Parts: sequence; structure tokens; C-alpha cells
Amino acid sequence: MKDLHAASREELLEMITALLQKVEALEVRVVELEEENQRLRRGGGKAVPAWVKPNRLKGGQHARKPRGRAFVRRREVPDEVREHAVAQCPQCGRRLEGGWVHRRRQVIEVVLAHRVIEHVVLARRCGACGRRHLPSLDPAVLGVQGKRRFGASVQALVGALHGRYRVPMKEIRHLLQEGWGLHVSDGEVVALLDGVVQAGEQELEHLLTQVRGASVVCADETGWRQDGKNGWLWTFTTPTLRYFQYRDTRSGTVPEEVLGADFGGIVSCDCYVGYNRLLAEKQRCWAHLLRDLHELKEQQADQPEVLAWVEAIQGLYQQAQTGACASPQRRRRRRRHLEVRLDALVRPVAQQAKAPHRVLAERIRRHLLEWFVFVEYPEVPSTNNLAERSLRPAVVARKISGGTRSHKGSQTKMGLMSLFGTWAARGQSLLPACLRLLLTDSP
Repeated sequence: MKDLHAASREELLEMITALLQKVEALEVRVVELEEENQRLRRGGGKAVPAWVKPNRLKGGQHARKPRGRAFVRRREVPDEVREHAVAQCPQCGRRLEGGWVHRRRQVIEVVLAHRVIEHVVLARRCGACGRRHLPSLDPAVLGVQGKRRFGASVQALVGALHGRYRVPMKEIRHLLQEGWGLHVSDGEVVALLDGVVQAGEQELEHLLTQVRGASVVCADETGWRQDGKNGWLWTFTTPTLRYFQYRDTRSGTVPEEVLGADFGGIVSCDCYVGYNRLLAEKQRCWAHLLRDLHELKEQQADQPEVLAWVEAIQGLYQQAQTGACASPQRRRRRRRHLEVRLDALVRPVAQQAKAPHRVLAERIRRHLLEWFVFVEYPEVPSTNNLAERSLRPAVVARKISGGTRSHKGSQTKMGLMSLFGTWAARGQSLLPACLRLLLTDSP
């Protein structure tokens, strides 16, 4: 670059002219870039997606958005504090003392050890009357059920592992031995589980009373083996209650016996014929029906009339789930209207002897007044999924252990699943709930 102070007038004019030409060219380029930018914003080209975040600049211009909740483990009150410090200087060997807190780190541990508490009962004699007096040993003070050797904490842990978490008895023995150094025999594990159910007899009777007084009950059954023989496990479920019963029959007398003759609620169930004996109003499960409709649609994929029939019933169910009415009268009229439309779909098919969907149409028509109960009563679920999910842990336990070996074992298993299933459904902590049961209602 030339020295401006030493340049002549002609050289300065030449330099100014060149700079003016360059500025004009740059202004034209700026206009072209602005037009291209506007065109990209209007969608005329490949624009940057809206979900792409801009690069974070240095200096904190784009600070992180504050969260309303931090998803980290909070610091807890420590049960023990251990201090770590260097005793002497590694360079010169001088002894080091004092210091300050540099950082803290919490480590959560589980104490894998058992305690043996010996309760000594002292007898005292009154100096005035000469009578001997002994203290009353309350179960809550001793922390044990009855005259058992193992405390309520061990009994509650065994009950939760077997009744809720489906751990076999043999594995419970190994876990107690390896984890806590506690030797427990098979017979003692069985006795501890029986004791939980004995303590919960009143609670189980109360659960049965609540089932019989519920406005809506979901019922279902599944296979169960007792001593190598096939039986049936029945469940009667509400959103806050789980009640199980074992019977050697699948007859409709079982729901009649459990629910009682005076049951005035609504039963949500599948199309099994055993529930037809109930005089209570029933809501048939749409999940089972939709599954059958889907299978029919796959099997008859080359039949347009069958596909149209299936889609019509599926659309009717979707309409029933939308557009809820606030007035009970309007909900009742809407239910009747849907039942009339459903009857118009299934009646012609049920009368066709060679129709591939005749059997399914007859089943729907057989329970015509039991498909849209949930439209009239919003508290009634349209499916029986609640009972299906409550049975799932029992099915897994059956696959692991194969069932139970005696009638008493079946009753104990049903009681454990009812108690722990109800506590879990109500959001209660299982071990504290079982401890309260053992130390309050101890026989």
C-alpha cells in the first residue's frame, strides 16, 4: 500500500476512484444476497429446519433454558461421615494438620447383616402384697408375630419377595443366606408366608366386602395348577383393589359366590359363558373383540364385504369413545342409538349360513346390549385390561414354579397376591404395610 502522505494528488484521486468502484460492487452483492435470503425464508429453496438450534456463541449469549425440575439424586442426610486427608507432605515428608473441605461425595450402601435381639423378661415381686409381676410383651415392642423366632422385618421381606416379586422359595433361602447370613429352612419360609396371610384374614375379608360393594368390577380367570392338577385362578379387580381366588372349576358359580347375590354393580368381563349367570349388568371386553376382528380381517383379506363389515364395527367403536355427553339421559339415548346401529350391522350377517364372519356376528348379537355400557356409565372401562394386567404376575409365577402343591398353599398364594397387589395398586410401600399388618393383627 502506498504512503498516503507522500502520494501525489493524481495518485490519491486514482485510489479514491478504485475504492468507489469496489463499494458499488459490494452494494450490488449485498442486494443479491438479501434477495436470496428472502427467497429461502419463503420456501423457495432448501431452508434450515425449524428444529435446528443455532450454535451456542461464546460469552453466554445463548444460556441454557432453566428446568423446573432437576433429574438428579438429591443429597441425603448421611448416617456416617468419614473424613479423608493426607497425613504428610509427599514432597518433604512434613506432617500435615487441619485443612478445609475440598469436596463431598456420598456413597449409598445396603447393610448386609442380620441382628439377633434377645428380650430378657424380668420378674419383680411387690414388697407390700408379695405378688410376682411380669411385663406384657406387645408384638409391636418385640417386633415379631406371635412366638416366631424371626422378626416381622424378615417375615415382611419374605412375603414381599414371594407374593409380589415372584421369587421362588428356594431362591429366597439363598438370598437370605448370601445377603444377610441368615439360614432359613424351606418349612420356615412356608410358615412365614402362612403367617402373613393369617395376620391378614380380616384385611382379606374387608377386601371381599369392598369388591361386593364396588360399582364396577373387572373379572377374569386363568389356568393354575395345584398338586399337578389343573384348576383356575380368578381375579376381581378395581383400580384400587386386587382380589384373587383359586377354584378347581371354571363354572359360573365362582363369580356368583364371590360377588354375592346382592351385587348391584357392573361387571367388566370377556364373552366367556360363565359370566352369563350373573344377574348384574355386564360390559363385554372390546379388546378381545377388536383382536378377533383383526384376525378375521387378515384371514379374509380377499373378501371386500368382510373387510367393509370389520371396518364398520371398528368405526362404531371409535365413535363411541368420542363425544362424551354430560347428561345421563343423553348418554342413555346415545347408547341405545349405537346398539341399534350395531344390530343393523350384525343381524344380516348372522342370518347368512355360509358367511365367513357369521360366528363372530352371532357372538356380537348374543351380547348386543352389553357392548356400549361404558357409553352410558363413563366410570366403566370399555376393555377388561385391568383384570388382564392383574393376572399377568400370577401367570409369570405359574411359569416359574408350576403352581402350588396343596390347597393350603393355594390359599396362601391367593392371599399374598391379594394383599400385596392391593397395596401396590394404592401406591403404598409394601414392606411398611406388611409390617403394620403383622404387628397390629398378630394372632
